[in-house]
Amino acid sequence: MAEASNGFFVDGPIVLPSGGPLYLQLKRWIEEAIHSGAINPGDALPSERDLATRVDVSRVTVRKAVLQLVNDGVLVQRHGSGTFVAQQTQRVEQSLSQLTSFTEDMARRGMAVRAQWLDRGLYAPSPEETIILGLSSNEQVARIARLRLTGDTPLAIERASLSARVLANPASIGDSLYRELDKAGNRPSRAIQRIRAANLGAEDANLLQVPVGSAGLNIERTSYLASGRVIEFTRSIYRGDTYDFVAELRIGDSPNTGGKP
Repeated sequence: MAEASNGFFVDGPIVLPSGGPLYLQLKRWIEEAIHSGAINPGDALPSERDLATRVDVSRVTVRKAVLQLVNDGVLVQRHGSGTFVAQQTQRVEQSLSQLTSFTEDMARRGMAVRAQWLDRGLYAPSPEETIILGLSSNEQVARIARLRLTGDTPLAIERASLSARVLANPASIGDSLYRELDKAGNRPSRAIQRIRAANLGAEDANLLQVPVGSAGLNIERTSYLASGRVIEFTRSIYRGDTYDFVAELRIGDSPNTGGKP
């Protein structure tokens, strides 16, 4: 690893936070240095050997602390170059109480977004798509897959499936799928979302520019027309270091008072 550019790792005494295994103490010490601005995005860490000597811990301890920080997206390792403080990404809050398109959601925040198309085409449906979308055996499914970015930072991968009767020409989709559906009177009015934590596999991690195994949010959404008909089935994977999902919760009626105070 290259030497840290600002001298933080070579100047002054090093006192690790107390409590827990040594590698976690070292991990917290590096995190605190980043949060305080003592070391900045792009700064390099010393070599594993030099850091172990400087902190007076084993190289195994250094390796475990650095690996955890890499997995958390705090540090990045570049083959042949060393370990560096990762560039900070802007976190995005998305409400779980409103059904909006990604483009609309980002526009409200004043964020410029773009899509990199991964797939737009008509296919024979999978058994799952046939059941969820209510397709007959001779119908096709329209699939669109996009990598969503703000600037050069990838935020999410969206993979949507719709009946070809609803979207006969997937190549016609521009910035917003919902805008296209709205034109034909097929914009969904409600949806059910299921969210679960996921560790990113090689393909998704490469697209999102994070290490394999990084934390992500796997979201499945089934969207419905006002009539109750399913219009869209979407699987998305969001970077865990860029997204916060927020929901407003309200206390329900008391079962003993019938809603009366």
